[in-house]
Amino acid sequence: MFVLDDLLFRPIVGIVDTLHTMALNELYDLEALEDELKENQLLYEIGERSEEEYRRRKEELEAEIEIAQEVHERLSSGRVEVKS
Repeated sequence: MFVLDDLLFRPIVGIVDTLHTMALNELYDLEALEDELKENQLLYEIGERSEEEYRRRKEELEAEIEIAQEVHERLSSGRVEVKS
């Protein structure tokens, strides 16, 4: 019975774990968030974004970047688990 479980269950868990990691990487794309932060700065500097709008968006992006860094840290340390 245990051999059967290993043969059937482990590959599925491996696939789910890989899909989970890929989804988190896509959802918390640090590079894209940092690019958006730079774009926000540029739009403010050329006058296409008001200071209020710039500051609001900057705060939002910095919070998202902080969360993304934490997620990537957990992914790299293996602390993110897929529970069945």
